[in-house]
Amino acid sequence: MAMNLTPAAILPDDAEQATLIGRAHVPGNPGGPSPVRVEPEQVYDLSALAPTCAELLSRADLVDAVKSSQAKPLGTLADVLANSDPSKRDSQRPYFLAPCDLQTVKACGVTFVSSMLERVIEEQAKGDLKLAESIRKSLGNEIGASISSVKPGSPEALRVKESLLKRNLWSQYLEVGIGPDAEVFTKAQPMSAVGLGAEIGIHPASHWNNPEPELVMAVNPRGEIVGAALGNDVNLRDFEGRSALLLGRGKDNNGSCAIGPFIRLFDRHFTLDDARATKIEIEVTGSDGFKLEGISDLKKISRDIADLVSQTINPHHQYPDGLMLFLGTMFAPIQDRDAPGQGFTHKLGDTVTIRSARLGTLVNRVNHTDHIPPWTFGTQALIRNLAERGLLSAHR
Repeated sequence: MAMNLTPAAILPDDAEQATLIGRAHVPGNPGGPSPVRVEPEQVYDLSALAPTCAELLSRADLVDAVKSSQAKPLGTLADVLANSDPSKRDSQRPYFLAPCDLQTVKACGVTFVSSMLERVIEEQAKGDLKLAESIRKSLGNEIGASISSVKPGSPEALRVKESLLKRNLWSQYLEVGIGPDAEVFTKAQPMSAVGLGAEIGIHPASHWNNPEPELVMAVNPRGEIVGAALGNDVNLRDFEGRSALLLGRGKDNNGSCAIGPFIRLFDRHFTLDDARATKIEIEVTGSDGFKLEGISDLKKISRDIADLVSQTINPHHQYPDGLMLFLGTMFAPIQDRDAPGQGFTHKLGDTVTIRSARLGTLVNRVNHTDHIPPWTFGTQALIRNLAERGLLSAHR
């Protein structure tokens, strides 16, 4: 399926007011990745301001520095976007990468009631799609009403927990869903996230998997939330369903983390409160003619964004290069794709489009983890590359 990588399709609706930063491959001898400023017509190289996105986002004067920087034009936005499709790419021209680099990528799970119930169903079904459908009907009727309006960690949540325990319905997923402590796990390693246009990976041994459209917060080393992006927390439901101890296998695979298209910095036009009101739309289209649509509404999240961030970075957990934090999703697809009762799972070649009016559009195509380009450009390679390009000495 063709990906629509044009400015009109990718940019936020209010792009003229947005402060957007990204990361792009800059050709040269040697070429390499650089932070960039994205405007409706042009893309500008910010490597003279900061050699990495992690360092850029840690600046106290971030927005002013980005806006006032005398950055070098890298190319038109239309050209860089078009070259971000791997099937049409000219490696001698710029193309977009994930808008983060040295930051660790963390994720919060079970932050919406709907997805919380799906995790419980996965746990009960242990990867069996038919059994999952039966459990979904009975479990939703049994406990859905009990927890739909409960504030996590509250006295009411404790009473619900006690009630469910008496009925033998308690689950580890309900514990992190309505208990005092959020689930926070490592989604991907620094430098491993893929960006706009890239292929996303599904392990070939998985037969039940799905995209997870999420809001991703850009957080500096001081724990300050400086911006937001869109993300796809690609998930192998059958792996995690067999055992929660397989979470790493189900979440952290080659190409399983997509972030983009850009990071929108917080300024007077876009604030944390605007992020709290984000609605994320998702569309999956397949070469088999299948189409799936869904939405994740941040207004329905169980825990506030600031609370999730403070539970992730705090005096007990430091991230000197900052972090990108996925906030979870209410999207849990159950629409049948093949046989009745079999639910949804990806097929090779699916195009996944994730969009928000204020953050733009992230588009990726599905392939097997061992067939997409291997991840070879890690932290050591980045340091060598920056040194070769003379970008380290200028930022001592």
